[in-house]
Amino acid sequence: MARVTDAALFGFVHDFLKVYLPSQRCSSPHTIKAYRTSLELLFDFAKQEKGIALGNITFEILDNQMIAKFLDWLENSRNCSVATRNQRLACIRSFYNYAASMDPTVIVRQIEIRKIPQKKTAKPEMIEFMSESAVKALLQQPDTSTQRGLRDQFFMILLYDTAARVQEILSLRVKDIHLGATPTATLLGKGSKVRSVPLMSKTMAHFKNYMALFHLNENEFSNEYLFYVFRDGVKHPMSDDNVRKFMKKYGKAVRDTCPEVPENVHPHLWRHSRAMHLYQRGMDLTLISQWLGHAHLETTLIYAHADTELKRKAIEQATPEDSPLKAENHISNFDVNDDEILKKLYGLK
Repeated sequence: MARVTDAALFGFVHDFLKVYLPSQRCSSPHTIKAYRTSLELLFDFAKQEKGIALGNITFEILDNQMIAKFLDWLENSRNCSVATRNQRLACIRSFYNYAASMDPTVIVRQIEIRKIPQKKTAKPEMIEFMSESAVKALLQQPDTSTQRGLRDQFFMILLYDTAARVQEILSLRVKDIHLGATPTATLLGKGSKVRSVPLMSKTMAHFKNYMALFHLNENEFSNEYLFYVFRDGVKHPMSDDNVRKFMKKYGKAVRDTCPEVPENVHPHLWRHSRAMHLYQRGMDLTLISQWLGHAHLETTLIYAHADTELKRKAIEQATPEDSPLKAENHISNFDVNDDEILKKLYGLK
């Protein structure tokens, strides 16, 4: 059986994720998952840095230098945005705040980690999105003569049509798709906020084909998860790992014939792409903000910034090198092992 060197550390991780966040903070499943992912990534990074087993990680190892290295790794090796880097740091700080409240000996480490600053950006971050041609090329990749291919295609269509976060789609139940003259999907977003988004008639045609294969004996009021997988003969909700895997496969397969498809096709790319296409077709930013479930309209402004930057680059490329306008327009620019068991035991999985 896997053992741990620092029982207090792993005990705090377990109680933080399994007791404090859900029961005392009443955090949503999405929020808890963000904390869990941040801590799991940190533990895996420290394990690799030190060349040790997961169970040998201690508070001493997870010092401010290790966490600073981890944050740099997120940004430089995993190509995470500054916003994601800052979010991971906030999650780690919250864990140390909890641990310090439970054990005063952790306060010194809590104070050291507070000294790690949030990283600022000099300008709005540019979002990555796909062209409409890239979206169409990707949607043509799954072999819809197979059940898995039909499922994968419908998942991507629904993700794009709703501009939803991947977890919002994975959390959908059959009853959340509403038929009728104006079909809609009811999504559970961040902060347990519920919103309803319209669905195109073409999406509903794919929905009916999907239901005929995956939910044949269920009615529209079924509480079953819309997307699921079988493991050991038991039905489980599909995970975002399943989604990322098939998207990566289709992206790699189509890139030779459609260079517009990005190197890294991931679920959030569909959300950005749909929002950007709606903005470029004239939809008001306020409506897009409501569609996306943004708490603040300012968050939606990234699409306006991105569209402006796209137009600027197009103008710059079309301007001859010897044109005086050139200078004026220029802007500087899995195996089951001890580690897996430990993660499950202490809530990291």
